[in-house]
Amino acid sequence: MENSKPLKIFVVEDDEWYNNFLTYNLELNEDNEVHSFKNGKDFIKKLHERPDVVTLDYSLPDMDGDKVMRHIKDFDSNIQVLVVSGQEDIETAVEILKQGAYDYVVKNNDTRERLFAVLNHIRKNVELKEEISELKKEISKKYDFSKAIVGNSTAIKKVFSLIEKACESKITVSVTGETGTGKELVAKAIHYNSKRKKKPFVPVNITAIPKDLIESELFGHEKGAFTGAQQRRIGKFEEATGGTIFLDEIGEMDPNLQAKLLRVLQERELTRIGSNKTIPLDVRIIVATHRNLADEVKKGTFREDLYYRLLGLPIHLPPLRERGNDILLIADFFVKEYCKENEIPIKKLSSKAKNKLLKFPFPGNVRELKAVIELACVMANDEMIEESDISFNSSNNMQDILMKEMTLKEYQARIIETFMEKYENNVLQVAKKLDVGKSTIYRMIQNGEVQQK
Repeated sequence: MENSKPLKIFVVEDDEWYNNFLTYNLELNEDNEVHSFKNGKDFIKKLHERPDVVTLDYSLPDMDGDKVMRHIKDFDSNIQVLVVSGQEDIETAVEILKQGAYDYVVKNNDTRERLFAVLNHIRKNVELKEEISELKKEISKKYDFSKAIVGNSTAIKKVFSLIEKACESKITVSVTGETGTGKELVAKAIHYNSKRKKKPFVPVNITAIPKDLIESELFGHEKGAFTGAQQRRIGKFEEATGGTIFLDEIGEMDPNLQAKLLRVLQERELTRIGSNKTIPLDVRIIVATHRNLADEVKKGTFREDLYYRLLGLPIHLPPLRERGNDILLIADFFVKEYCKENEIPIKKLSSKAKNKLLKFPFPGNVRELKAVIELACVMANDEMIEESDISFNSSNNMQDILMKEMTLKEYQARIIETFMEKYENNVLQVAKKLDVGKSTIYRMIQNGEVQQK
């Protein structure tokens, strides 16, 4: 990683020759910004300039070394102090390190090499802290929901209002909406704008985990708990300790696991598979589903007690077709994002292109709009995206299939492929939508009759 800024080093040394020796050698590295002081009082007057490192002679004529050390640590504990002294005394070194010094270097023939080695370690730590700080800033910007969730419609403003309420409390949140409306984005916005933002955000897609593995995935297991459990596994709930766990597509959860989840939520503790030890939980729960869970309760496929435990603060994401001119705001956002990522001049949507977007129902919602806009950016010949550059392949996909002459079995395979693409290879969801057995779909995939995209 390139240094974002020079390493600022203050040399505090009363011996003029040794002061010059340290300053000269430290300035050999162009990435160092070096300032020297010959007494403690002059140094302390400049402490507000916030050096990254202080090389400190512990035997100054005007101040004791431990007093200077206390001044530094009281001002900013992140300033690293490297004591450079003529005293080769183990007890003194240990005492200095206890007071907060980063390291202790004795003045001898090896001082220069030792100094460089220690500063190299400090530099890496400083760079790492800077990188973490920048990442936190980026996360903060990325999940500023008023910017990340684009829109100005009445429907989306209501969502913003509910997100703000969720950020200010620990209440469980249930996010509903059609596929592609941005449910995980809402969950991240809540987490990264809450008091838990410095702790983990752990997303779990219930449909993406095989039924026989999901309990272990969520709650963990001990070594030897079952065949294949060769070592202890920490579950997603433990992984999210102090932070947030996001259970996506909670409506697809197996009824047996629903009962176990309910107990965990009620008791605020879990037990790994194969263990008798209970582990207390400090986790915020956010769930999401495209289903109407109240209807699922009536059907008997979702536990009523778990439903009320998870309902918390409900946030419903409106489909894109109900958000009016938000379509154009989001489209413009995706255009700029695509052009920036691909380092090309920013393009604009023509009036006819905008009208074409507004007339389309976008069954795939925001996710589909993003795909449409990215393709349009590729197809546009100049800075203007024209109507002809906008194509809705997904909307014509089924019509294209029906125009071809195929056997009934081939038609079936192509229809399943279309739905698999629409629902992101979620076999359970596709099976329910088409009213076919999931084993049929799995078999067709295994036989190569259905291709996953």
